[in-house]
Amino acid sequence: MSDAANKVLIVGLGNPDRGDDGIGAQGGRYLQGRLAPDTTVRACRGDVLTLIDDWAGFDALICVDAAAPVEAAGRVHRIDLATDTLPREMSFASSHALGLAEAIDLARTLRLAPRDIVIYAVEGACFDTGAGLTPEVAAAAGPVADRIVEEAERLRLGVQEDTTHA
Repeated sequence: MSDAANKVLIVGLGNPDRGDDGIGAQGGRYLQGRLAPDTTVRACRGDVLTLIDDWAGFDALICVDAAAPVEAAGRVHRIDLATDTLPREMSFASSHALGLAEAIDLARTLRLAPRDIVIYAVEGACFDTGAGLTPEVAAAAGPVADRIVEEAERLRLGVQEDTTHA
């Protein structure tokens, strides 16, 4: 661990006007005032390719996005790309022109991806235009934000994740 803090970027992905796809935007509201001043939070409603240049210069990236239902609406999946791969069965149900997985792969190929990338994918149920978050996904927003606050501080300080506890 060095004396300088790592630069952390948190990106909430999705369109708040498309049902559960708005979880990323909702999560950003729950983070306000809870992060170290040098942690950056951004929202992305459209093509995630526009963010690749923004990722350059950051040591760590945390993304919050909606995912197609696999088990249950509101279920949260934490995917640490240092040790995990994006599960094929979990498509990121998005209105983005290019998906998050493809953008990360491209950023890695171009050597523009941050060293540490963690994704919080929340399974959604409704992605209809004009719909709000379903109750299950809305209920997950606060707990996801709590986890992101802890994750951002861990990454900012360069602390390795403790994998010894369940």
